[in-house]
Amino acid sequence: MNTPVQWRKSSYSGQETHCVELSDPRGLIRDSKDPGGPVLAVDVATFLRAIKSGRFES
Repeated sequence: MNTPVQWRKSSYSGQETHCVELSDPRGLIRDSKDPGGPVLAVDVATFLRAIKSGRFES
């Protein structure tokens, strides 16, 4: 049985602001401007470690 995916936008985003959305259950990421577009599947623990380490900062 497949669990339906629910999406949520970051609480740091404004009402009209576009950003990434996270899935529930966890592990999927998509662009809020293109909800029918591609979805990125990630290993949540690895992704969080990369964020915390600053890997994605420019």
